Amino acid sequence: MSLTVAAAIFLRWMPHHGWFASTLVAASVVTALAINLTRKRRFHRAINGIKHEAIKPDVASIAAVAASVIVLAGLGIFTILLIPLEQ
Repeated sequence: MSLTVAAAIFLRWMPHHGWFASTLVAASVVTALAINLTRKRRFHRAINGIKHEAIKPDVASIAAVAASVIVLAGLGIFTILLIPLEQ
């Protein structure tokens, strides 16, 4: 949900920063969709882990979400600091 809100905020940047803001919107939406599409698998994995009393963290999913948030933050900072405002 928070990545969808971030995409909406990035949409507000489009009049000021041009086409590059659409890259941020696309990256946010793709990440949010990827999280949503893998939700069912993670849910069943957690249920089985509770059932067998052996839950292991899904390091790959956590690392992927962390990396996407870091990339989005970096691109956002890049957009604000280095992309000139359109007049």
